Amino acid sequence: MMSYKVTVILFFVLSYIGIISFSRKKTYFAGCGALLLIVAYGFFEARSASDVVLFVLHSINWNVLGIFLGTLLIADAFIESEVPALIAHALVSRSKNIGIAIFAVCIMTSLLSAFIENVATVLIVAPIALSITRKQNMSPVPFLIGLAVSSNLQGTATLIGDPPSMILAGYMGLNFNQFFVLNGKLGLFFAVQVGAVISFFILRLFFRQYRDPVLPSARPAVKSWFPMAVILLMILLLALSSLIDPNFSYLGGIICMALGVLCIPWFCTAVGLSGRELIKRLDFDTTIFLASIFILVGSLTESGLLNDTALLVQRFIGSDRFVIYTFFVWVSVIISAFVDNVPYITAMLPVARIISQNLGVSPYLFVFGLLIGSCLGGNITPVGASANVVSVSILKREGYHVTIKEFARIGLPFTIGATLGSYLFVWFLWR
Repeated sequence: MMSYKVTVILFFVLSYIGIISFSRKKTYFAGCGALLLIVAYGFFEARSASDVVLFVLHSINWNVLGIFLGTLLIADAFIESEVPALIAHALVSRSKNIGIAIFAVCIMTSLLSAFIENVATVLIVAPIALSITRKQNMSPVPFLIGLAVSSNLQGTATLIGDPPSMILAGYMGLNFNQFFVLNGKLGLFFAVQVGAVISFFILRLFFRQYRDPVLPSARPAVKSWFPMAVILLMILLLALSSLIDPNFSYLGGIICMALGVLCIPWFCTAVGLSGRELIKRLDFDTTIFLASIFILVGSLTESGLLNDTALLVQRFIGSDRFVIYTFFVWVSVIISAFVDNVPYITAMLPVARIISQNLGVSPYLFVFGLLIGSCLGGNITPVGASANVVSVSILKREGYHVTIKEFARIGLPFTIGATLGSYLFVWFLWR
């Protein structure tokens, strides 16, 4: 048994070093690590081929993958429909100056990201912000940083906003409605809103210096309202799905995938995409990455290493629930500023749950704190979240190079404000 544990630790650590050090190749390192651990499971545990297949099938959360792929298709259709551009135009045209205009677009970005994956949200809104700044002859850097951190904030608030939220929901069996109200208490959605009030006040202070009037622009034409209807239908069906699938084990993924497939004929007719072009637009890289991470963490669970980690954490920080909760929130903030939050939260959720079981307390305090810290901490640096990486890449294509210091000038105070508000809300409500 020890040899299997040592092998799991070795492959897991090497995979994570590769993921952290070579972020552009993270899927290769995660995939290779997963394959090696699958082989190790069969070899060291003397399992049959059918046992290995079952291990893989049980390790991967297919419901989460279905939600991720389905929502990406729906979000892509929403981008193509030009509805977000119309909403942004309405906000900008009614603003007194450029600072208020961009601030309004950031709020819109935040609201969209509660229901659309963060990267997709940035891709929806970034061209609008770039268009505004070009006409005003201004640097787009602070505004695209504002868009990135705004999208990461509300992505934590709902089940479909961001992969870590999907992973938490899948692991804890939380449905769409339980992000709003759980066991008679206000849930994560409202915790994030408390943090949002503080963080957006900070963001508004940054944008106050931009007082130039907004120049008029042409009203964009909406191609179709169909994708908007699909999004509203998705939200409604996910809200009702708890009546059939209260443990959130399969129906959410089926709903999102079915609605995503429903968008395919629309892409072909309204946008004129061929089947091959549509397949190229699917994010298979992130899907394989998520599946690989599930297998990596599944190996930790199978080997008993997560139990060992939980005991080690308890021995280090004691058994006071406030200290443990604070540890999960703020250590997660620091780690996720530099490490991809998907593998981090996937590995740490079982640890938080084991510690709560050892202490005989509800796990929601610790896992909510873990999600808040790991999602919001990514706002500190340009590599802390996928939405940040995309925003910086867009700026690079425009000829602007963003340093860590430049990003943190907005991201750090924004993160501290958002995390502090959410951290206190969850503690006083869920302790």
